[in-house]
Amino acid sequence: MEVLEGAGLGILFLVVVTVALFVRRALFSRRGGIIRLSVRVTTLLDGRGWSPGFGRFRDDELRWYRMFSLALRPKRVLSRQGLVVERRRLPEGQERLSMPADWIILRCTSYQAPVEIAMARSTVTGFSSWLEAAPPGAASPRLASQDWPAA
Repeated sequence: MEVLEGAGLGILFLVVVTVALFVRRALFSRRGGIIRLSVRVTTLLDGRGWSPGFGRFRDDELRWYRMFSLALRPKRVLSRQGLVVERRRLPEGQERLSMPADWIILRCTSYQAPVEIAMARSTVTGFSSWLEAAPPGAASPRLASQDWPAA
């Protein structure tokens, strides 16, 4: 009987965590400005280290939240000020297995540190517009070459 109780509690725990993940995502989505976005959190192994999540634009920041986390605070914040897209490329090697085929990888530099982010081709267009749209009186950041990688 104890084994069944333990299994039941384990299943209940998994259901509660899953529901909490969906509720968290719904709370963020309700406010709008959400995009699917993966961030490369480690570069130890070539083509690995990508973590799925979603980004939320807020004023001059892009806030990135991990997909499978219960945290209400962003894991990473990219400030538009000083952020420059250095390079665009298509997923290569192992990366093609971990993200959709129509995604583009952007290597960005900022005042903090270089970061690689991946998003859908259509989202890159919106991200580039947000990046170029500096507030009045502020210098607009420069983007790398406007040439898109071949599909």
